[in-house]
Amino acid sequence: MATNNTVLNRLEQKGAEADQVIEFLKQQVALLKEKAILQASLREEKKLRVENAKLKKEIEGLKQELIQAEIQNGVKQIPVPSAASLQANSTALFSGDVAQPTPGPAAPGAAKDQGQGGGEEKKKKEKFDKKGEKKEKKPQPPAAAGNDSKPVDASRLDLRVGCILSAQKHPDADSLYVEEVDVGEPAPRTVVSGLVKHVPLDQMQQRMVILLCNLKPAKMRGVVSQAMVMCASSPEKVEILAPPPGSVPGERITFDGFPGEPEKELNPKKKIWEQIQPDLLTNDQCVATYKGVPFEVKGKGVCKAQTMANSGIK
Repeated sequence: MATNNTVLNRLEQKGAEADQVIEFLKQQVALLKEKAILQASLREEKKLRVENAKLKKEIEGLKQELIQAEIQNGVKQIPVPSAASLQANSTALFSGDVAQPTPGPAAPGAAKDQGQGGGEEKKKKEKFDKKGEKKEKKPQPPAAAGNDSKPVDASRLDLRVGCILSAQKHPDADSLYVEEVDVGEPAPRTVVSGLVKHVPLDQMQQRMVILLCNLKPAKMRGVVSQAMVMCASSPEKVEILAPPPGSVPGERITFDGFPGEPEKELNPKKKIWEQIQPDLLTNDQCVATYKGVPFEVKGKGVCKAQTMANSGIK
């Protein structure tokens, strides 16, 4: 029995020592984990600092390129005062360094000199004040008679009947067609239209259409478009507007109650097309209208969409 007790005591002692060793190892493992996390954080911080420095360098390079481009385009560069100079000026202002000295009694014989100098100083001050004053904006003269005095309505649009002589896919854009269109001029116009998803290519050939001919020509994926095919349009569907039967290329689209000749070219800065377009709609009979007045070819009839009623036109 004594021997068994001795063995049990030793086992208990060894077990206690083992528990201590296990606890010690757990502490060491925890320390190693914290150390590994800290090292990883330091590495990540170092990496971010390097990336930040690279970004600052790239930004500075882009800034210099922008300045050079502005200089080449005649943009005047105005130096920005540094933070140090601004701080120095503000410190001087609030510390009283720029405070005016209190005038004391004039010395004998100084009155004459002061009078002469005062006149010069007054002239300099008046000159400085005139330079410092902001130039008042002169009122703009009223717009000269001509196109600027015309109302912004559909009469300013050069809408004509056209015939698509040929159409093909744009070489560099999957959603665009490039068409050659007869609009009654000596040579056909090149027109780029985003109609690939809405009109099959075979239906674009030898087709009568309505074109807006006085938009400013625009390059679309390398091809200059000289007009725009007018369509009834919704988020789901687009249909090309058709002129009335018997129309011929070059005939103008007119609107009763809106007389006048169209602009030679719409000025993009005046947003004339953007102001007129929201009032272009098909009615419940699919007739194209401006403020309810039909698109009309005199003596031929009105222009229509195939099926799209009460839709926008663009």
